[in-house]
Amino acid sequence: MENVTKTLDAKGLACPMPVVRTKKAIEELSAGDILEVVVTDRGSIADIPMWAKNTGHEYMELVEEGDVLKHYVRKGGKTTDKEESPLKTITNEEYLEISEKGPVTLIDVREPDEFAAGHAPGAKNIPLGQVEQRADEIPAEGDVYIMCRSGGRAGMACDTLGTLGRKNLIRVAPGMGEWDGPVE
Repeated sequence: MENVTKTLDAKGLACPMPVVRTKKAIEELSAGDILEVVVTDRGSIADIPMWAKNTGHEYMELVEEGDVLKHYVRKGGKTTDKEESPLKTITNEEYLEISEKGPVTLIDVREPDEFAAGHAPGAKNIPLGQVEQRADEIPAEGDVYIMCRSGGRAGMACDTLGTLGRKNLIRVAPGMGEWDGPVE
């Protein structure tokens, strides 16, 4: 892509670091500037566009070159970061205690290959990039626990569902990256 203002090399980093580095890099740019984010983490396919949407930046394009992914984000205007939403978060240990008391709704927003490699018992896989389209599969009543690898994607999923009017969302962090409970 032409007119790239800055390139961020985030190859080898895993969630949530590509988004963390993207946020820091875009803060150094002016409105309208284009940031190229080069990554190898396939989770970024959902993470970076969702982050851009939730923070007022324009996600422009994804270019795949073998195992390397190049995301292009145009910095938004003066108010690039929305006010932080009041996100309720519990630890893995707190979730395990709650889940032992009875059935719970757990949505795992990792990519299908991550989910297949192991997930918390009873979790339903709805990848972050599909959360908005599949929101009707998530119960509107009762608490809904959202989990990912480290908490970053779960937070973005909660934000997305919050814009659809959902209020019963609880992020489980740090998530599967530090999970020591049972695995399916």
